Amino acid sequence: MRAVSLPEVPYGATAVRPGWTELPAAVRSAVAARLGAPVTSATSAGGGFTRAFAAVLQTGSGERVFVKAAPLDDPTAHWYAREAALTDALPAAVRAARPRWTLAEAGYFVLCLDAVDGHVPALPWSPADLDAALDAWSVAAGALARPAPGLVAAGLPPLSEIAAEEFAWWTEIAAGREPLPHAPAWVAARIGELAALERALPGSVTGDGMLHGDLRVDNVLIDEAGAAWLCDWAWPCLGAPWFDTVTLLVSAYASGLDADARLAPWQAPDEGVDAALAALGGYWLVRAAGGTGSASPHSRQHHRFSGEQALAWLADRRGWARGPG
Repeated sequence: MRAVSLPEVPYGATAVRPGWTELPAAVRSAVAARLGAPVTSATSAGGGFTRAFAAVLQTGSGERVFVKAAPLDDPTAHWYAREAALTDALPAAVRAARPRWTLAEAGYFVLCLDAVDGHVPALPWSPADLDAALDAWSVAAGALARPAPGLVAAGLPPLSEIAAEEFAWWTEIAAGREPLPHAPAWVAARIGELAALERALPGSVTGDGMLHGDLRVDNVLIDEAGAAWLCDWAWPCLGAPWFDTVTLLVSAYASGLDADARLAPWQAPDEGVDAALAALGGYWLVRAAGGTGSASPHSRQHHRFSGEQALAWLADRRGWARGPG
């Protein structure tokens, strides 16, 4: 069995967020007024890479909701507003928390969603949790094959355009316009091949279906019945649904599981999958080399771990020799 690789920090503990009492008093009062009862407890969401407020709130009447909040002048507020519009328009078959209401108060945007009683899957993935996540995404992808007008109106950029604009790092490195980031030693001899693969990605991912756009382990919750819920619908796009499956399976590959076998039902083109792994690997490693940023002190390790595992999976698929490091 292949060795298991784990990130430096569990994905359920990557977030650095303000607590409930750190929100402005006017925001807390407005939320309590909308809920119709005082907030008696707040359990912060441990996963994610933003510094915005996100917590399960419980009121004196026993109601539980999931609330996100960010200053109106922070880009995160725009993401939350977009998430509210998109999740409100999702088909019933998509297992995702639905919005209850939004409000703007004291310079903050607040999104209230149904609370999901669940946990972020632990790595290494258990086969049961991974199969539940893939099943939830398969059902969602089927329901989103022809997105409804409400979803289209919220804005769904083509994945092919995103790929052309954001996933060209090996090409930049090969041309000497970008330095080679810290990467496994074998990568340096494959720059040209990686660049050629990533250039093929835009043409491989065209499609009319709606993708989640950010499908990774910490955007999945497993409930008490073992069913998976898909969270954080802020970055959907139009394209081939197998791309999201690949992004999710990078952590399954790292967990020592047979990622290719689980990808097989999606009928993804081999060259397209390799292009996705090359492009994602370059994107993530360049992001890791850029430092931690302001979102989370753990964002760098997330990008490095993801990039290295994407490239390791690619090397295995193509039979490339990999030395240590």
